[in-house]
Amino acid sequence: MSAYQALYRKYRPQTFDDVCGQAAVTQTLKTQLVSGKMSHAYLFTGSRGTGKTSCAKILAKAVNCLNPQDGNPCNCCEACRAIDSGACMDVLEIDAASNNGVDNVRDLRDDAIYSPSQVKKRVYIIDEVHMLSIPAFNALLKIIEEPPEHLLFILATTELHKVPATILSRCQRFAFRRISQEDIAARLSYVAYQENIDLDDSAARVLARMADGGMRDGLSLLDQCASATVGELTADRVYECLGIAGERRCAELMGYIGSHDTKSALTLFNRLYAEGKDLGALLDELACLTRDLLILKSAPDAGITMLSGVASDAEAKKLTNAFSGGELVRMMENITKTLSSFTRSASRRMDAELCIISLCRPQLQLDAKAINARLTRLEEQVQGGTFVAAPATVPQPVPAKPEREEDDRPPMPTDDDVPPEGNVEAPDDDVPMGFWAELVCAIHEELKPPISGFFIDTPKAPVHGVLRQDKVVLRCTNSFTMQMIDKPDIIALVSRKASNLLGKRVTAVAEDETAAPADNSKMQRLMDFGRAHSDIVKIKEY
Repeated sequence: MSAYQALYRKYRPQTFDDVCGQAAVTQTLKTQLVSGKMSHAYLFTGSRGTGKTSCAKILAKAVNCLNPQDGNPCNCCEACRAIDSGACMDVLEIDAASNNGVDNVRDLRDDAIYSPSQVKKRVYIIDEVHMLSIPAFNALLKIIEEPPEHLLFILATTELHKVPATILSRCQRFAFRRISQEDIAARLSYVAYQENIDLDDSAARVLARMADGGMRDGLSLLDQCASATVGELTADRVYECLGIAGERRCAELMGYIGSHDTKSALTLFNRLYAEGKDLGALLDELACLTRDLLILKSAPDAGITMLSGVASDAEAKKLTNAFSGGELVRMMENITKTLSSFTRSASRRMDAELCIISLCRPQLQLDAKAINARLTRLEEQVQGGTFVAAPATVPQPVPAKPEREEDDRPPMPTDDDVPPEGNVEAPDDDVPMGFWAELVCAIHEELKPPISGFFIDTPKAPVHGVLRQDKVVLRCTNSFTMQMIDKPDIIALVSRKASNLLGKRVTAVAEDETAAPADNSKMQRLMDFGRAHSDIVKIKEY
């Protein structure tokens, strides 16, 4: 019984026509082979799994094939079979990551001068050539510039910027593009048919999306899921095998974030965590979906063709209306920051939970980006006509007591007997400020610590505001806070910010809630009147 061979090795392309998604590269190479106008050095660049090494091996066979067919190797002659089996000593594949020293390149250069013994051309395939050291590149430079006629160099790299310009100028460069999801899905379906794997179309699309443009990654994922599943391989089975949330779960979580439903978002996250979903993969899916929504927000028509496929097109369009552009930018930065900290985190679950809470509740943060996200949301609501201001709570008037029918009722105090303003409790027309949170954010834009720390939107804040006719009353919970807040520059700043938010001119004043009412003769006369007529006036002593 033969050993099992991985699918990406078993279905490696053997001719240029088999290479998927790189028509521009393969057609040019075939034309050069047919016309005989071959270069002495080639440089293949591109992301992983796009066919660089496969094309290098096909090119090595094609230049040595005894019976080429329209630029493709026949794969039947002695030279092709020897190269495929690795028995040809004249075609060498070198890993630059483990042979990156100058001594390795010097040995290569000394051997390269000898003529091939089995085939027509001596071919050196140097994979990950960017890993060579600078002295190794310098040692390779001269022989690449003027190689013997029997010598062919094929260099491959995923990081072109690390290759010296002196090497680049001596090679023909071919850029391998990322393979489209449609091409990867079609190839996966073909491989599944050949291997008797019952692959669903939706599962093929999911695998193609996760391959991120690399055919090798797609075949490896298919191999992993097929070996762990019995029966039909569906999208849900793929999500289960790979430990990711899936389209519906990710869109559901994003919907909770858009509606600021922290409880439901954390409940769903906890359920996904209990099911064994990878936290890094979950946040990566959220980042991809956030990117999709930002693209749809910026380019509604053309953006539909640039989606990553984390959620369906219909769900992505629906979710776009729940976020503003500023919110999506802030969310992307928060998710990216959390993902980058996973490598040094002691508790990845706690970091992910804090990230989701901050996404659901931007008011917990008072940095510039969080404030900008909230303001852009308000701006879009106002422009779209969906903004609804919270109704102010107006106290109901207290019904007047019926007049006493007795003719001998005592005379009531006159206006001169009423205590002056400031010496009594707050009037009944104080109403809560529905825009206190926005006023706090506006104050924090100019006011610096430590004074800004007094203005916070919490139930136990040292300062809270109420409206009293055309005044913003800053009620201080203690005398120290009153001393810090009751300053002309701070009062002027609060007045200006409140006027901007209300659209009319208002003034701000500070009051100390703990200050005892001052004693005076008018108040004393009022108290004496109450004691003298205790039958109709009740005085509560404290």
